[in-house]
Amino acid sequence: MRQIQAQTPVGSELGPLQLAWLGDAVWELHQRLRHCRQPGRSDSLHRSVVEEVRADAQAGALERLEPLLSTVERDWVRRGRNRAGRGPRRGDPAVYGRATGFETMVGWLFLRNPGRLAQLLDQLEQPGPDPLPDLP
Repeated sequence: MRQIQAQTPVGSELGPLQLAWLGDAVWELHQRLRHCRQPGRSDSLHRSVVEEVRADAQAGALERLEPLLSTVERDWVRRGRNRAGRGPRRGDPAVYGRATGFETMVGWLFLRNPGRLAQLLDQLEQPGPDPLPDLP
């Protein structure tokens, strides 16, 4: 029997919107993993996760991380933001664009530098000043 080998796409082979789609799934999984450690019914856990994966929460996460991002990471945020479109009818297009930029960066880091992604996600769990150095 012939073995099937999965081809993992490299971040640069995907466009910003594909990376944003992937990054959205990674971010939601991250939030589910955080919340599954808490006691509670699945409906209340689901509502908690939904609050964290909304565009305004993603834009807020990006705002906290921006001072720590490298030039390449900022470039992926910009590329995602520029491809975002208007977003939902009642949503703020600027918030939606920032959230899409965040998702794009998360998707790219998931494929290219998962260690750095873990470092940034851990940073979001830390209260107070940001201990990570600014990267070039």
